Amino acid sequence: MSAAARWWPLAAGLGAYAVALAAMAPATLVDAGLQSASEGRLRLAEAQGTLWSGSGQLEIRGAGGSIGPATDLAWHFRPGGLLRAQLAFEIRSDREALPFRLAISWSRIELANATISLPAASLGVGIPRLAPLGLTGEMRIHVADLTVARGATTGAATLQWRAAGSALTPISPLGDYEVRFKADGLATQAVLSTLEGPLQMHGSGTWSNSAAPTFLAAVLVPAEYREQLVPLLRLIAVERSPGNFELNSTLSALRP
Repeated sequence: MSAAARWWPLAAGLGAYAVALAAMAPATLVDAGLQSASEGRLRLAEAQGTLWSGSGQLEIRGAGGSIGPATDLAWHFRPGGLLRAQLAFEIRSDREALPFRLAISWSRIELANATISLPAASLGVGIPRLAPLGLTGEMRIHVADLTVARGATTGAATLQWRAAGSALTPISPLGDYEVRFKADGLATQAVLSTLEGPLQMHGSGTWSNSAAPTFLAAVLVPAEYREQLVPLLRLIAVERSPGNFELNSTLSALRP
C-alpha cells in the first residue's frame, strides 16, 4: 500500500470532522463577530441555530448599556454561492418583505439590495448626544450594492428619515429627509436633501482613510414655524441669520 493510500482515510476523516464542526458552529458566533467589529455597538441577542441557518434580534447598544428597539433577523446558507467560490446567505428582516443577499469570499464581502428599518429613537442609543432630542419617525437604510475588499469600499446606499420629529418641538412631523452615499474606494460622499416638509435641509459630507470625516448642512425655517423650531435648532446648529442655520461638524464628533 502506498503512503498516499495509507494517509487518505485519515485526511478524509479529518476533513469530514472539520465540516461537521463548521455545520454545528453556533449562531452565537455571529453575535461575537458583530460585537468585535462594532466595538459593542451592534449585538445579535437571543441568537439561535447555527452559522448556516439561524435567527436573532439585531440590537443597537449604547456605551452606558442602553438598548434600542430590536429587529428580528433570520439567515440561511445558499449552496449555489460555492460555484463562485463564495459563502452566500439569504437574510430576512421582520420589518421588510423581501430578503437580501450577503456573499463572503477570500478577498471581499458583498451586500446587495439590503434594506433595514429602525425607529429613529435608535439613533439616541447609538449616538448618546442625540438622545436628549427625543427623535421620532422611522429610519430606513437601503444598500443597493456594497463591496468591501482589501480595505477599500465601493457601492451606493440611501438613508431615509420618514416622518422626522423631535420631542422638543410641537411640530410633527418636521418632514422627510434623505441622505445618499456613494463610495468609490478612495472616499465616501454623502448628500442630504429634503423630500418634503416644513423644515428644509440640504448639505453634503465626505470621509476617507486619510482625512477626518466632515459634514456641512444648511437648515431653513419658514417664518411661520420659527417660534416653535428655533429653540430646537439652537441646540444643534449655528444661527447665521433669522431662520437660517448651519450645521458644520466632523462626523466623529457625534461619537460618545
